[in-house]
Amino acid sequence: MSDVQCLWQAGATLGEGPLWSPREAALYWVDIKAPALHRYRPEDGDKTSWIMPEPIGWVIERANGEGLVAGFKDRGFAFLTPGTMMPEVIGQPEPDYPDNRFNDAKADAEGRIWAGTMDCNEREAHGSLYRLDPDLDWHRVDKGYVVTNGPAFSPDGATLYHTDTFEGTIYAFDVSKGGKLKNKRVFMTIPEGDGYPDGMTCDAEGCLWVAHWGGWRITRFTPSGQVDRVIEMPVSQVTSVAFGGTGLDRLFVTSASIGLSEKELEEQPLAGGLFELDPGVTGLPAGQFGG
Repeated sequence: MSDVQCLWQAGATLGEGPLWSPREAALYWVDIKAPALHRYRPEDGDKTSWIMPEPIGWVIERANGEGLVAGFKDRGFAFLTPGTMMPEVIGQPEPDYPDNRFNDAKADAEGRIWAGTMDCNEREAHGSLYRLDPDLDWHRVDKGYVVTNGPAFSPDGATLYHTDTFEGTIYAFDVSKGGKLKNKRVFMTIPEGDGYPDGMTCDAEGCLWVAHWGGWRITRFTPSGQVDRVIEMPVSQVTSVAFGGTGLDRLFVTSASIGLSEKELEEQPLAGGLFELDPGVTGLPAGQFGG
């Protein structure tokens, strides 16, 4: 359990957004800064990449089987055409913040996408959390973030976890059936020296797996916020995690090389790679967009 293997020594500038596709038996992930969309197929090790027209934060599958939905810097929400992966714009929720971009997102069991934005310069608290409904209307549901990260849902869908990376804090919200958030509260604050909370996901037991930017690790937290397990990684900038494989019993991990010095890159030759490990538990199926 927990043996870490590098599947793709991609050298991604800012690898992020891992998503397991059961219908393709493959893992999608992005390099936000390249910008590029990648797909890795474990069965035969096939690696496919598509160059994107601008920074891309995430992709989510559509429930109707017709391609993906993505979050772009300038285009905002967009569909990606199957095969060509060309964007078809849905809409930009932040036309007044040209220096913002999407950073991370998840879909819930109701077919809604929950996506956060951030200040590209990582200075101003202009980032917000949005909900994109299947009818293609979007709503701002929280605001005041410099860098948003890692939406994740409890197994029953009643709790949304969302991260303020700069503050080192993971929040929890209660989610109503209609998609309203209430009772925002601090779930966990990452101690200084352990890096910053980045992408995350819940397993089938309701525990939260968190990637630590600058922390060389992944941590599994219990629903009460207690540290259950720490998995050390061979790279410092661990960005996100997703369960995958046919039994959802593998954990895929993305990482970044951005900002590392030549010396640090020599010490971390796998920085920006895609990794896999045995988590010892199973995950939850990724949500799909209902629109």
